[in-house]
Amino acid sequence: MFSRQVFRTVRAATLQRAPSLRAAPARTFTGAANDSRPPVYLSGLDGTYATALYTAAAKMSTLDPTAKAIANLSNVFVKDTKLTQVLSTPRLSAEDKSAIVAELSKHTGANVATVKNFLETLAENNRLGHLQGVCEKFGELMSAKRGEVEMTITSAERLDNKTLSRLETAVSKSSYVSQGKKLKVTNKVDPEIVGGLIVAVGDRTIDLSVCSRIAKMNKLLTDSL
Repeated sequence: MFSRQVFRTVRAATLQRAPSLRAAPARTFTGAANDSRPPVYLSGLDGTYATALYTAAAKMSTLDPTAKAIANLSNVFVKDTKLTQVLSTPRLSAEDKSAIVAELSKHTGANVATVKNFLETLAENNRLGHLQGVCEKFGELMSAKRGEVEMTITSAERLDNKTLSRLETAVSKSSYVSQGKKLKVTNKVDPEIVGGLIVAVGDRTIDLSVCSRIAKMNKLLTDSL
């Protein structure tokens, strides 16, 4: 798994570490002078970093390759659920962070300076643990730019492509999606919902999970006692 690879890389860097290190000053992330505003406002730390990356990439005319690189990083987190925990490890040295950035850069699928600089900024500001959230928020910005509507389908087990396609077709024809908008479908797995589905389209949610039904039944029984 990638998290193990990162851990081994950090351990190797630790063994080669110099006796003393001087901390580098906190780094800010900026792009070229041209102005380019993000399509929507995002709050929170993840949203702030995602917006900074979007703006810098737009100014440098590297938005498309940056989006592909961030999508590749998002897939790494999907495949390795322990990666965020590894990246959130406290007291990482400068060498540790440099080694992690190098490993992450290999998985972007492209040599995009904007992304590499951004990863270095996260590392130097001790924010690598936020990378997964930043990737998700950046995806929201790109979806807004492309006129896409986010549809997240949460299921107890991963759904096959045929089922996802049928759900996408059904929802795209409903009032949940404005005319001219495209759906961007994401399948999240959460065993705790037991069964059924939770479908979130934009800011609207349809909870058809077994867990929700059980909760409603328990409430009904409790209220009747």
